[in-house]
Amino acid sequence: MPRPLVVLLALACAVAVANLYYAQPLLDTIARELGIGTGSAGLIVTITQLGYALGLVLLVPLGDLVNRRRLITIVLLLSVGALLLVAAAPSYALLGAAIGVVGFTSVVVQVLVPFAATLAGDHERGRVVGQVMTGLLLGILLSRTLAGLVAEVAGWRAMFLVAAVLTAGLTVLLHRALPHRDPTTDQRYPALLRSVWQLAMAEPVLRRRSLYGALAFASMNALWTPIAFLLARPPYRFGEAVIGAFALLTLPLAFTTGIAGRLADRGHDRLLVGGSFAMMLAGAGLALIGIEQLWALALGAMLISLGSQSGHVANQREIYQLAPDARSRVTTVYMTTFFIGGVAGSALSTAAYAQWGWAGVGWLLGAFALAGLAAWATELGRRTTAPAGAPATAAAAGPAVPAATGPAGSAADGGAASPARATAR
Repeated sequence: MPRPLVVLLALACAVAVANLYYAQPLLDTIARELGIGTGSAGLIVTITQLGYALGLVLLVPLGDLVNRRRLITIVLLLSVGALLLVAAAPSYALLGAAIGVVGFTSVVVQVLVPFAATLAGDHERGRVVGQVMTGLLLGILLSRTLAGLVAEVAGWRAMFLVAAVLTAGLTVLLHRALPHRDPTTDQRYPALLRSVWQLAMAEPVLRRRSLYGALAFASMNALWTPIAFLLARPPYRFGEAVIGAFALLTLPLAFTTGIAGRLADRGHDRLLVGGSFAMMLAGAGLALIGIEQLWALALGAMLISLGSQSGHVANQREIYQLAPDARSRVTTVYMTTFFIGGVAGSALSTAAYAQWGWAGVGWLLGAFALAGLAAWATELGRRTTAPAGAPATAAAAGPAVPAATGPAGSAADGGAASPARATAR
């Protein structure tokens, strides 16, 4: 896979996912200008997340049904329009509707990642996915800082104008650079959505990896959702700027995803998953010490973030081996479960902090890590997937779902479909 294309896809993920997070540090400013309460302002984030969840279910599967380059272009153009509407919104109602569309269209990153996996060869898939994920993580980590700086200079609306310009430029570059790929199925849209459920039921590896991802993301959100409360109170008493800068400690970790991908490519996938949960367990212990020791809190946050990111790359490398003709639907299953885990982590950690303080959060982090290790331990000694680069076996693919005729089963791919492709359809 050409290096410039990998870099472009990583940049695309960074720009697209950042649109999800620009509003978070600007909520107080938005509330003052529109004359709304903090509760209503907080709903802006919730609306964005709900839009993203809806996009995971309704939009991502289309990557198997239509030309992906065309789909990516259309979705990004819709995102540009929504961002411009946010920047010009005169009322809270219009802002809420537009920000929901921003969340819905930001799910294009989950079309780009499986597209990168499709374009990569078997021997480099983990590395390529890891490098693209580096861009995605950088977009998440830097978006809040960029939003604060732009809003400080030119106001919060200017940030969404800048985002629209960046997204429009990205759309042009991707439309020119992305190769043409035919759809992998000719199912009707309702049947396509049903096949997502069939795929989840037929692929035990996908279910297991989705569980790993959900537990890891739950741990990440359980850490970062209430951490501002801890840092703002004794013994730390940090201001908003310092609390915002604390998250930048994990910035260098974004560049480790490529290393994780290469380890997975070399056959260390299971070891990487077990090691990631072990890191998160160690991070939970340090987070408990971090009630009064900043070095322990910082190191614990880095270990939990590193473990979550490494496991995520290993999971994606593995699931994209399962059904080459259904990678967008595989992504829907995995990322929907992943997202549910994150929402659960946020909700449970907020409740734990309210009831038991930061100690409750630390024990919750440990529980997520231990659950992941327990699930991983049951996998040891069981061969559930084919070796990297080898054709999927019936055992790996699970029971076949009835195939739909169309491009994927034509002479273009050698005629008869493999068990994994039968499952994909």
